[in-house]
Parts: sequence; C-alpha cells; structure tokens
Amino acid sequence: MRDEDLIQSIDAVLPQTQCTRCGYPSCRAYATAIASGAANINQCPPGGNLGIAKLANLLDREILPLNPKNGVIKPIQLAIIEEDSCIGCTLCIKACPVDCIIGSNKMMHTIIGADCTGCELCLPACPVDCIILVDNSDQSWGSDKKDKYRNRYHMVQNRVTKQKQEKEHRLAKQVDLLKKVRAGDSSESSAPNDYIKAMMDKLSK
Repeated sequence: MRDEDLIQSIDAVLPQTQCTRCGYPSCRAYATAIASGAANINQCPPGGNLGIAKLANLLDREILPLNPKNGVIKPIQLAIIEEDSCIGCTLCIKACPVDCIIGSNKMMHTIIGADCTGCELCLPACPVDCIILVDNSDQSWGSDKKDKYRNRYHMVQNRVTKQKQEKEHRLAKQVDLLKKVRAGDSSESSAPNDYIKAMMDKLSK
C-alpha cells in the first residue's frame, strides 16, 4: 500500500473530531504520524476502544488500551452555549475547528449541534464558562458524519490560509509604499516621517 493510500485508510478510521487530544493538530496529521511510525494507534480518546481495534486490524498490530496521557474514553458529546451568559467575545468561534458556532462581536452566539464534533476546544477559549457539554443523541461514528466533519475542517483551514495570504499581501504592499515614501517619493504619500517610521517598525515585526 502506498504511503498516501495508507494515510487515507488510517484517516478514514479516525472520528474526525479534530480535537488535538492525540497530540497532533488534526486527525489527518495523526494518521500521517501513525503511518510513519511516529505515533501509536492508542492516542485517540474519541475513537475509543473500537477505533483502536479497527486501527490494529488495518495495520496488523496488537490491540492496545488507550494511552491515559491522551485522555479518557467518553460518550460522543456536543457543546451547547448557555446563551444568557454569553458576552459575544467571538473567542469560541475562532477556536472551533469545524466552524459550527455562529454569532458576532457583542452578540449572542449559538452552536449548530448537527455540525459539532464535541472536540471541547471551545471550552477553554470561553472567558465566562458559558459552554457546557452534553451527550450526543447520535453515538455512532458513521462515514457520512466523518466525511462531513473532515470537509468542514478543510474548509476552515483553506479559509484561514487564504485570509493569512491576503493579509501578508496587504502588508507587503504597505511596506513597499512606505519604503518609497521614506526614499523620498512624495508622489505616493505625504505622511510625516515619524508616522512612516512607526508604521515601518510595526509592519516589520
């Protein structure tokens, strides 16, 4: 089996919570580490004992108990925002790996339960502890659910990458403009020298 095929096969077993409890930033990254031998098959609490057994069967390895360093096995959960306590800080929105939280600055937020992976990453992000976990009525890791979570995660990552590239492009244009002004090309801008120096220092950090 080719390396890429093996990684995809391992990734297909993982629950796609993107919770990072395995010690890697995503399920795909964990699958890659397993395929390379850098990680063991017993580091995914959401996948539970069944997930470990499936990985062991796929890779012809011994079934191991979950590594306690990675957490404990719990029922599949989803997050709920206690809306009366929400201050609209948007920190949970930024922490969510699958973009299942909606809301805006200083406005009440809510979580789309059908899209929540139960990753728990929004809990430490909330400064007022208004997010709780409840058991999900759907306790299965079906392929349709995993595919949806995986696609939503990649959608978020692609958007974040695009936003970062656009920001870097804007900053690069500003730096070029300020360099021209600093060199004496007053046709581009009439900003005072002190302002130009401050902007250059800020953008170069």
